[in-house]
Amino acid sequence: MALILDEDQQMIKETAREFVQENSPITRVRELRDSNDADGFSRALWKEMAELGWAGIVIPEEYGGQGLGWMELGVILEECGRTLVPEPFVSTVLLGSTALLLGENETAKKDLLPAVCRGERLLAFAFQETAHFHPFAIETRAEASGGRYKLNGKKVFVLDGHVADSLIVAARTAGKSGERDGITLFVVDAKAAGVSIERANMLDSRNAAEVTLKNVELEASAVLGQPGQGGELLEAVLDRAAIGLSALMLGGALEAFDRTIAYLKERKQFNVPIGSFQALKHRASRMFCALEFSKSIVLGSLTALDAGDTNIAKLASTAKAQLDETFALAAKEAVQMHGGIGVTDECDIGFYLKRAKVAGKTFGDASYHRERFARLEGY
Repeated sequence: MALILDEDQQMIKETAREFVQENSPITRVRELRDSNDADGFSRALWKEMAELGWAGIVIPEEYGGQGLGWMELGVILEECGRTLVPEPFVSTVLLGSTALLLGENETAKKDLLPAVCRGERLLAFAFQETAHFHPFAIETRAEASGGRYKLNGKKVFVLDGHVADSLIVAARTAGKSGERDGITLFVVDAKAAGVSIERANMLDSRNAAEVTLKNVELEASAVLGQPGQGGELLEAVLDRAAIGLSALMLGGALEAFDRTIAYLKERKQFNVPIGSFQALKHRASRMFCALEFSKSIVLGSLTALDAGDTNIAKLASTAKAQLDETFALAAKEAVQMHGGIGVTDECDIGFYLKRAKVAGKTFGDASYHRERFARLEGY
């Protein structure tokens, strides 16, 4: 497996870096936070990104997408991670679109994916119900009657839920909380009767929401996959999202490292750059080694997705666990090596630490994924 980018992928990466640095510098995070922007991102910029093909890069051409691979999406996500781009890649592209692509509902694909590719429709994935990540701890019920379903329950930590046009909702048609079997995924109009959405701001100023479902009526055509067998689909979506999020986290970690190295070269004490101090050299070396290892893991996971590898679950847990620790290390060391200014709000480096904290908990932290990997290996 060659863990390098080909010429076309390198060109996509360079184009993405130029676009992001020009249109979405890190200063946007502060501006959106301080203005308490209603959306938390720019719809106009998202439309521009869609016109570049980013929203539909892994969506087949028959649905209006680019028909490219996860590696191409990964290099874009990495560059977006460098400036903490707040646009809805995770919610709409990694979660919502992936659920539709894997969900075997041709009508839903044709209805929603072309609009997603044009940047005209936003998606959110409503599955989590507990404070800690537990994908099968679902109590939301979907009662079947006369060829229709009625949903009741509550979801938390629904990324970009307050701006979503459509929700992908995981509910139980059988079984009890914690069981993999008995889960069914549904496409729900965010403005449907009985749907209530309350916005919440996270530590890193990103958006999440609580979604309440009260007697929400759905046709059987709203089902993704097979009724009662959505546990496998849910897991497959989350694995791909974890790999994509790992690419975003890699970009953030790399940028935090680059900013720190630049600061070590320019900040002086005793008339010499502080980067010449041996203790700081050792700490920077540790960051560098962790980042190089993380690059290989992310590239390997993206390559495996494109190749249809059967070990995606193990790769997803490996990538997420490693990037959780690497991003946290890079962000913490960046703040500490910047010294007193690093803990002030005026210094941009603090945004990377906040983002590392939230991203680390999203889709399961390092401890969760180590335990999962061991379980998948039979331990």
